[in-house]
Amino acid sequence: MLSEPSAATVRATLPAVGAAIGQIAERFYARLFAAHPELLRDLFNRGNQASGTQKQALAGSIAAFAAFLIEHPDQRPDAMLGRIAHKHASLGITPEQYPVVHEHLFAAIGEVLGDAVTPEVAAAWDEVYWLMANALIAIEKRLYEERGGARTREWQVVERVVETRDVVTFRLRPVDGGPVAAFRAGQYVSVRVTLPDGARQIRQYSLSGAPDESVRQFSVKRVHGSAEPDGEVSNHLHARVDVGDVLELSEPSGDLVLDAGTDTPLVLASAGIGVTPMIAMLADLAAGGHRGPVTVVHGDRSPADHALRADHESYAEKLPDAGVHLFYERDAEPGHRTGLVDLGGVDVRPGTRAYLCGPLPFMRTVRTQLIDKGVAPADIHYEVFGPDLWLAQTASAR
Repeated sequence: MLSEPSAATVRATLPAVGAAIGQIAERFYARLFAAHPELLRDLFNRGNQASGTQKQALAGSIAAFAAFLIEHPDQRPDAMLGRIAHKHASLGITPEQYPVVHEHLFAAIGEVLGDAVTPEVAAAWDEVYWLMANALIAIEKRLYEERGGARTREWQVVERVVETRDVVTFRLRPVDGGPVAAFRAGQYVSVRVTLPDGARQIRQYSLSGAPDESVRQFSVKRVHGSAEPDGEVSNHLHARVDVGDVLELSEPSGDLVLDAGTDTPLVLASAGIGVTPMIAMLADLAAGGHRGPVTVVHGDRSPADHALRADHESYAEKLPDAGVHLFYERDAEPGHRTGLVDLGGVDVRPGTRAYLCGPLPFMRTVRTQLIDKGVAPADIHYEVFGPDLWLAQTASAR
């Protein structure tokens, strides 16, 4: 809970801080990487830094947290904090790193806002920072305890499957021969690779196999740059990693997980590579004897670009009450629809719980259509690959 004097100060200064927070994030990262270049080389996504998306996400999360504290003084934004904490835990973030972030963030605030940062303003925003940081540290501590520490493990590729021209699935077993713990359908792992320049970059990929399998399976879409360079890690995995190679994986993380009774109506909606967590969810539902209606919705460029399509359809066929709705921008086959995903003709049952994964415009459209069909906003859950710009843009719109 934010103290009353600090709450008043934050309320008065939030518009000014919010307006400048993009500049603050820019200065923060410049200072941080100048002091700790190893963080950019071995922890932060260099592509997201170059494109500016990481800066937007940081700014959005801080603004959203401060606004929540003001609007709901007796509550805590647990959903937002949980999402960030899972990302941090998958990267191995430690409590010792939070004071480092604090040092450079507050120096950046002072550089950007200048004399407007009075001792009272600094103290109030310091309180906001440590409320958020300590909450994240506590959640991350619990996550680490559940999985035996902030550890990674070496895994050897035992199978490599080319799904489409731009998607490859990797199946791996632990090098140490130890047991493979089950995960919750919808979770992801962090994958660390050593690039040709020596950088040890990390990316998150959803687990696309059944949760109880004795291997880890994730699928990687090769990222082709447009205004920015091609994706470093995805292209490295496609071009250089084959059967027999060893990768470093975290334990599973992520809060977009199935949480429904066996009779709960579900919508699993995806687009493009967002299909990957949905495959694990469908496999879990089929294995667990789910009886309720399951509406499977997927959009893609074409049937040839639909990764894991055979698994997508076969798992749905194992459910007693499942409907599959496929939308393709071109080359749609009989029985499927041409164009972008549109739920206008899709039956959505009362009490439905929905899970979304795909590009942000897709998820915003589907979320709006689901709400129009009577689905409660609290029952619509989503996953974003990379920095959560949905959160950032929502915060900037306040």
